[in-house]
Formats: sequence, C-alpha cells, structure tokens
Amino acid sequence: MKAWVQDRYGSADVLEFAEVEKPVPGEREVLVRVHAAAVNAADWHLMRGDPYVARLALGLRRPKERIRGRDFAGRVEAVGAGVTGLRPGDEVFGEAPGTFAEYVCASEEVTELKPAGLTFEQAAAIPLAGNTALMGLRDLGNVQPGGKVLVNGASGGVGTFAVQLAKVFGAEVTGVCSPRNAELVLGLGADRVVDYTREDFTTGQDRYDLVLDLVGNRSLAELRRVLSPTGALVLSGGGVFEGGSVFGPMGLILKGRLLSRFSGRRIHVLTAEPRRENLAALRELAENGSIAPVVERTCPLAGAARALRYVEEEHARAKVVLSCPPPSGP
Repeated sequence: MKAWVQDRYGSADVLEFAEVEKPVPGEREVLVRVHAAAVNAADWHLMRGDPYVARLALGLRRPKERIRGRDFAGRVEAVGAGVTGLRPGDEVFGEAPGTFAEYVCASEEVTELKPAGLTFEQAAAIPLAGNTALMGLRDLGNVQPGGKVLVNGASGGVGTFAVQLAKVFGAEVTGVCSPRNAELVLGLGADRVVDYTREDFTTGQDRYDLVLDLVGNRSLAELRRVLSPTGALVLSGGGVFEGGSVFGPMGLILKGRLLSRFSGRRIHVLTAEPRRENLAALRELAENGSIAPVVERTCPLAGAARALRYVEEEHARAKVVLSCPPPSGP
C-alpha cells in the first residue's frame, strides 16, 4: 500500500510517499480502507519533532511512528480476533496513528460507525478535534446553560467544534480569531467575536465561566484575569504556536499542571485520549445537525506534504482533509 513515511525530523520535505507493507489487524483491531484522513496541527509538530522537548516521548532522533496522520474515515476490510461491534463493510471513523495511508489498523475502542449523511471527508474531520473540544467543554469545563464561554483560537480545527458544542450546551460564546475568520465563527453560532489584531481580550471587562485556550500564546496570569469568581481555565496544547522552540506551549501547560494542584478545579490541562463513547456522542450530534464539521479544503492523499505545509504556514481555518477513495471497478 502507499503511505507517507518519515525517518527523520524536519519540514514536509522529509516525507516520502512510499510503498509499505499493508498492516494486519491484531486482537480487537480492525483493518480500515482509508477513504479520508484529516490533517491536524499535531501532525506537523510531530513531523518536525517540535517543541524539541516532545522528542523525549516521540523519539529522540527520529519519530517512533513512521507514518503520519491520526484521523480517518473509511470502510472496514477485515477484523481481528475479539472484535464484536464491527464487521467488514461497515463505514467507520476514528483516531489511530498512521492514517496518511491507504490502510490503517485501529483499535475497536477508538473506531465508531460513520455519521449517516456525512461524506467520508466530513467524518474524517471530526475525531481528534471534536473529541478535544467535547472533553474540554463537557468533562473539564462543565459548561452549563447560560454560562459564558470564551474560545481562544475559535476558527481552528478544535475551535470550530468548541464554538458549536458550547452552543449545544446552552452557553453564551465569545470566539477569539482573526478578522478574516470572524464571519465563519459567527456562522457557527458564536454570540460575539474578538478580533485579536485589534482587541486584547485579557484586558477587557468581560469575565467568563470557562476560558478554553487552544493557542498557548498568553500567560496564565492573563488568562486567569478574565475568569469569573468560579470560572475555569482549560489549556489544550496550543496548535498554532510558532515552531522551532524548546518548550513551545508546553511551558504554559507545565505551569498549568503545577498551579492546578493549588487551584482546586479552576485550572485544567486537557489530555484528549480517544474514546469510542465520545465518537458515538459526536456521531449523534452530527446526525441530528447540532454540529457540522467545517472542511476548508480537500486534497488527494498524494498531496499530503503540500497539505501539511499549508496547515503549518498558513494557519488553515477549520480542517484540511486528504481524500483517498478506492479505485472504481472490480
């Protein structure tokens, strides 16, 4: 099968579209013929091994996982021993390493039936970003009807889902984004948009019950300043920070982890582990029209390197998705 692999850290130039061995599903795994795979900021950070401290976990000299990509949507081709909830032919979506390929093996625990009515490309845009937004708002942020939520990075992959989900939970939503993305964020349901090129949301008079920070470009003191007396701050990665640093937004994350021990429930660091039950919840919301994935552009699988460059350099709105439909005919 064809897949995008890398054997050293660097720009998209280090990627190679190569022939590799087709994977075989292990126990409680499914083999999926990938029809679409979303590109995330995490993919290019992993490609570059950036921030550098992350290489302690990713691999010191080269990535431990050679094939890029995490989000997928496709059709089950085979199932391993112990799989009970899925069968060959099922249309599915989920999250697993190595999705920039024609096939991927994924655990049954992180694979769910594709939302009815969505294309494979739309479904592939949901898993990582949707799960991150859901866990940040529901599980850590405990968003309540009538609560005031601020999403810093509202036009990104996670942010577009966070705005929609916060409205599903009945919150009043303020989205922070660039002026070119204001219309998009308002169209997703935000009650107000802050243009970060003209206004500093951390110096205003508004206070929020939840601040979901998806950027990592403000200090903890600045972010805490805009919390209500019982408000919570949720830190999630910082997908759009400039690369080439030792710690990047992880410095903010580490400070957040330390302070969270002394702040009760007011500061949370989000680790969005993939869960099938969350995929099922997102599928239901997509099927009833409560949320809709926003796909800025679609590229063929062979254009993955170009897509990664775009996401890294242009700070893409919402999601960029790779399309890999199977060949037609017998």
